[in-house]
Amino acid sequence: MNPILFVYAKGGPPLEYAMPKIAARAQVHVLALAPLPYRSAETWRPHCASVTEHEPLDGTELVDLICEHARRVGAKAVLTLSEYAVVAVAHAAGRLGLAGAGERVEAARDKRLMRRVWQDAGVPVPGFAEIHDTADIAAAFERLTPPLLLKAAWSAGSTAHVRVHDRDQAERAWQLGRTVMADSAELGYAELHRAEAGVSDFLLEEIVTGSAPDWFPDRGWGDYVSVEGIVADGVYHPLCVTGRMPTVPPFTERAGLAPAALPEPLQRRVEEVSRAAVDALGLDTCATHTEIKLGADGSMWVIETAARFGGVLTTRQAETVFGLDMIGMLVRQLLGEPVEYPPAMLTTGTGAAASLAILPVDADGRPWTELPCWDFDAVDWPALLGPGSTVEPVREHSLKPGSAMPPYEEAGGANAMAALLFVTADSAQALLADCERIVAALPQALNALPQALNAPHTDGAAR
Repeated sequence: MNPILFVYAKGGPPLEYAMPKIAARAQVHVLALAPLPYRSAETWRPHCASVTEHEPLDGTELVDLICEHARRVGAKAVLTLSEYAVVAVAHAAGRLGLAGAGERVEAARDKRLMRRVWQDAGVPVPGFAEIHDTADIAAAFERLTPPLLLKAAWSAGSTAHVRVHDRDQAERAWQLGRTVMADSAELGYAELHRAEAGVSDFLLEEIVTGSAPDWFPDRGWGDYVSVEGIVADGVYHPLCVTGRMPTVPPFTERAGLAPAALPEPLQRRVEEVSRAAVDALGLDTCATHTEIKLGADGSMWVIETAARFGGVLTTRQAETVFGLDMIGMLVRQLLGEPVEYPPAMLTTGTGAAASLAILPVDADGRPWTELPCWDFDAVDWPALLGPGSTVEPVREHSLKPGSAMPPYEEAGGANAMAALLFVTADSAQALLADCERIVAALPQALNALPQALNAPHTDGAAR
């Protein structure tokens, strides 16, 4: 098989799922720019031809490192699944003459540039203003309609997202956001190609009002969806839509669910808006993850597009429900091998699957009053699941059993995630009900069984 260089950084699908998919299509050489998840090493390490760990660099030095390592292993393609490495990998691929996201990749990473491109192309986006200093904050409140959302331009996972109502609050939030981004960088969740940008580049944008009841026939769904896809030699192939539970205020994601329980005509409308957004970015060859807010009377706004697959277990959800091995498809595309794409985005599948983040905050955004230790095996999962449903932990994205859960802070977003669960059910509505029961019952379930912390732990699946 052809050698491929896999650049590992924090975020993205867990290696325990992704690595076997890559290795089925290529000989995998890993360049790790962050500590590898050795708790799950027995599931991914046997699939690697080599593993090299290196301290993270930035800018030209990082691109040099990737190119040097790719030449050393004779790589025919360079791949990353991390938001924080997509820019550097795209630049390296271009320098090496290999397929990649292309020279316009930063438009799919820097939220300010992304919105400028879409605004020029007529893609519907919320009103926004770039923030470099306090004068920009004052100007934003003169032009935009509050409340506004402060965002870090290079963040992911809702990190450094704060709702603000006035100029003074925005200035305090801006300082908080810079601190949060610096703290996130210490944990490895920071842009690698432009390290200084993570703590300095922000924007304020209008908070558009979603209306899930105008789109979904049943209650409980969040008011936005994402379209998963692949751009192949400049041609966009939307593959499927995934739905969401309502976010934790302000906009921290709780769970992604597939399929989204949208009628097909509405999915086709979402597909066309995602096509306009991705086409405007001018990407070459890469995965895409496009988030779209659903408003009243059929209105939509594009929130962002990333030049990578959705994080957590979005790829596994797509495979479970739609039969799409999206990672394998992208690897073949990067290697120049033939790939058969669906003629149109898939709108129906079999069963349902979710990535559920365990956050110490209830459905209304109230942080838990007590912070128990995380312990998957201590929970009576069958009591929380419907008939035929299953749940399993993802070790790479979960605390070790017995670890204290972190406190939830609004600006920290997904930094407070204690664990990630993969949940399956027979239907989308049954899956949503399972996730709602888990969110409601988990604080009491963990607090009720402190003795379980001394029991043997298997990190196993339950049903």
